[in-house]
Amino acid sequence: MKKLLWIILVLGLVGIASAQAGIPSISIGLGAPQSGAKINPSGNNNEVATSLQILAMLTVLSLAPALMILTTAFTRIVIIFSFIRTALGTPTIPPNQVVIGLSLFLTFYVMGPTWTKVNDTAVQPYFASKGKMSQKEALERASGPVRDFMLKNTYEKDLKLFLDIRKEKPATKKEVSLTSLVPAFVISELKTAFIVGFYIFIPFLIIDLVVASGLMSMGMMMLPPSIVSLPAKLLVFVLADGWGTLVSAILAGYR
Repeated sequence: MKKLLWIILVLGLVGIASAQAGIPSISIGLGAPQSGAKINPSGNNNEVATSLQILAMLTVLSLAPALMILTTAFTRIVIIFSFIRTALGTPTIPPNQVVIGLSLFLTFYVMGPTWTKVNDTAVQPYFASKGKMSQKEALERASGPVRDFMLKNTYEKDLKLFLDIRKEKPATKKEVSLTSLVPAFVISELKTAFIVGFYIFIPFLIIDLVVASGLMSMGMMMLPPSIVSLPAKLLVFVLADGWGTLVSAILAGYR
């Protein structure tokens, strides 16, 4: 058995060495029929251009989720909803599907005017031109409304950080590169979401402290405070119309 393993190992090493050296390896056993078909390079430039366009389109489609997350209001909204679940003490309620779905629809609501401008200024003119408008021009037109949205919701300090790193000095807002604007916008969204999360935690933290102090004063140290505070937090959240207030505050931030 050991000899057989050594023989297989030696034959494998010989095959690898012969393949790397360009030496035809010796076939052992039944030989498979070889096809005589050869792949010839395409001489048609149109076919090559079409293939490259398809490849570029597939690349854009693969990056679509990242673009959806990083250039829209989705980041701030989903983080705020995650904070409210943690503050309530229900990390799995509402479920992730509900949180993501509600965040997506609120994102569509917030980004509706921006995407309408993109459709009116870039998408429809591109299709109406029937090939006269180049894709580059259409992308430049489409990036305008998205750029304006991100600039309105980006802290000047964050944008200046990335501009200083790349030593860019744009004269106007249109000259700000997307490579500097997008990360600055994401950082600003994270900062805003964490500020909102801080204000969300304060009332629920007070409830937890009151409940924990009450349990300790009654000598009920073995009872977890979260079991008693959870109904109280849910009651306060419902009576205060928490979901409506939270959604209205999120939408007001983008008004």
